[in-house]
Amino acid sequence: MKLNREFWFALLMVFATACLMAADYFDWVNFGFSVGPFRLNHWFVWIGTLYMALTVPIIAVLKRKRPSKYLSLLRLHVFGNLAAFLLVSLHFAGQIWRPAAFYPDLGTGIVLYIAMLLLVSTGFAKRFQLFPRIKYQNYRFVHTSSAMAFYLTITVHILHGLGIL
Repeated sequence: MKLNREFWFALLMVFATACLMAADYFDWVNFGFSVGPFRLNHWFVWIGTLYMALTVPIIAVLKRKRPSKYLSLLRLHVFGNLAAFLLVSLHFAGQIWRPAAFYPDLGTGIVLYIAMLLLVSTGFAKRFQLFPRIKYQNYRFVHTSSAMAFYLTITVHILHGLGIL
C-alpha cells in the first residue's frame, strides 16, 4: 500500500474535522451565531449537503462521459466531499452538544450522519486501498448503498424539517 500526498491531505482534512468538532464542544469556537436569517452552522450543513447531493451524481456521469478526466474528477469527489463532510460535521456537533434544555430531536439527523460516516469511511478506505484484502466490489457495494441511504434519509430529513412529515 503506497500512501501519497493525497492520502496525507485527506487524513489531515479528517483530523481537522475532528479538531473543529472538539473545539465546538469545548466552546473554543462558536459556529452558532446568526448570519442573516439562520445560524452559521445551518449554513454549513446546507452548503455541505447541497454540494454532496448535487456533485456526486454529476461527477459519476462525467467520469463515464469523459474518462480522460477521471483522476481530476476523482480528486474533486474525494476532497470536495471531505470539505462538505467537515461542514456537516460542524452542524452535527452544534446539535448534539446543545444544552439539555435546548436539545434537538435528532431523529433522522443521527441516521443521516451515520450514513455520511459510512460514506466517508468506505470512500476513504476504497480510494486509498487501506484494506487490500477487501475486494473492490465489496467496498463499492457498501459505499454505493451508503449513498442511497444518504439520499433517502436527507429527503425524509428535509421533509420532516419543513413539517411535511
